[in-house]
Amino acid sequence: METSLALEGSGSCIADARHLAAAFLTRARTEHLAVSTRVVELTQLVVSELVTNACKYAPGPVLLRLRVLAAAVEVAVWDSHPLLPVPRAADPGRLGQHGLEIVMAVAQAVDVRREPVGKRITARIPLDDDPGPRLATDAA
Repeated sequence: METSLALEGSGSCIADARHLAAAFLTRARTEHLAVSTRVVELTQLVVSELVTNACKYAPGPVLLRLRVLAAAVEVAVWDSHPLLPVPRAADPGRLGQHGLEIVMAVAQAVDVRREPVGKRITARIPLDDDPGPRLATDAA
């Protein structure tokens, strides 16, 4: 199952992308796929952050592709800017520029690649609703 949307970078493109993600996952539910509200919300968050960055930093169009894989939702955003983003060190005092940090925190995997034109950032959100522990801790 897959869908895509070309975005022009206008003021409504982020909302359009979020709505597409919600509608896509609602359709997946009608095809008897277990998609929790949490997975829908995380997918919308990832879409919002990646599309915001693309619209803010890349000239020209943006392409959003959503796919349901066996155990995950894959969100891929292509833009025309060749510069690859680099995650910044956490800084609670910094205003803005936390998008990639957020995506990396909620996604199972994040892949950033140069394309013949621009770049593509792909994030996978697991369909398994159990977030589980993200960090190992020592039991005392």
